[in-house]
Amino acid sequence: MDLHKGKFIKFTDSNKYLPQEEILEKKGNKNSLTIGVPKEISFQESRIALAPQAAGLLVANGHKILIETGAGKAAHFPDKEYSDAGALIVSTSDEIYKSDIILKIAPPTFNELNLLKNTKQTIFSSLNFAGQNIDFFKKLMLKKTTAISIENIKDNSDSYPIRLSMSEIAGTSAILIASEYLSNPNYGKGSLLGGFPGVTPTEIVILGAGTVAEFAARAALGLGAVVKVFDNSIYKLRKIQNNLNSRIFTSIFQPTVLRKALKTADVAIGALNIAEDNYPFIVSDDMVQQMKYGSVIVDVSIDQGGCFETSHVTTHSNPVYKKYDVTHYCVPNIPSRVPHTASYALSNFFTPIILEIGEKGGVGNFLKSDKGTRNGCYIYNGTLIDKNISNRFNIPYQDIELLMAAFH
Repeated sequence: MDLHKGKFIKFTDSNKYLPQEEILEKKGNKNSLTIGVPKEISFQESRIALAPQAAGLLVANGHKILIETGAGKAAHFPDKEYSDAGALIVSTSDEIYKSDIILKIAPPTFNELNLLKNTKQTIFSSLNFAGQNIDFFKKLMLKKTTAISIENIKDNSDSYPIRLSMSEIAGTSAILIASEYLSNPNYGKGSLLGGFPGVTPTEIVILGAGTVAEFAARAALGLGAVVKVFDNSIYKLRKIQNNLNSRIFTSIFQPTVLRKALKTADVAIGALNIAEDNYPFIVSDDMVQQMKYGSVIVDVSIDQGGCFETSHVTTHSNPVYKKYDVTHYCVPNIPSRVPHTASYALSNFFTPIILEIGEKGGVGNFLKSDKGTRNGCYIYNGTLIDKNISNRFNIPYQDIELLMAAFH
């Protein structure tokens, strides 16, 4: 599968110029699936699972694509682009949730789960395990659903492609956000982020050395800023230097060194994977108080609790506040700030999966042959197969290998 080979589908408009008879002939050679894409109703979720070009490619390969009206509006994909690509625009969520496969971004709400049929369906979405309760899983099981967590799907390199692509977007966006507020006379000092002849370059401190940090550093260096990266992992610090091909300043979390760096910083980026790396570290209120007037904090880790003691969750509609004359941007789900770009990244992820499901003759056959996607599956035909969910909620689970052998 192209996704697991590190490749992306190349979208073209070639089918636009084919006679309808040829398109229908191409469809006849494929196993047809009905794919439903609902309008996201979760707070601050602006992305959509399929861009119009992706929908067109799937239609050309014999699949039926249902798009709920207005589903792409927030990502600036009008209904007409989908209908021109061959997708069907439907007016209600009820019609979407009758599909063989439902593609969405946010975890389904309980009301959305009620719309599922009591037959074998597959839903791809985020899981947000920490935010779920037992009723969520029991409802999916009752509906005999196959549920796949997109953030837990792996590729051949044993990495998580959705997490990586969204982290790349978040890291780059963090620098652009910082630049916007640093130059704002009300929230910053009217300063240009980067380097300029004869002017001292912007200093940026990044907490963490993972993917978010790497892409934030890459964007900052491209603008000419001075970058300092802190992390407790020497391996990650060495890796980020190698990936950037630059001998940037790096340090483990030495409080004295970090405090000194923050005092002269124009921007501080919180990019620690707190949940994964179990970091107890947080920048104290006192450290923030000593930062420069007009400096900017972008706490990308706010959805995990944040890196700064002064951080609290904000929204896309009201994203910033000031404390100690330091502007704080603490919006979870930063990729939704650029939903058009993020939706294309998601399309590049979903499209090859759907194409291969069609080629394999269904989700069951596909999961049997694709270990990476199987890693994201937590309920299979109504049976829990995830040990972590079982341990947390005391629900019996079965081994997916044995279960799939029984079903097939």
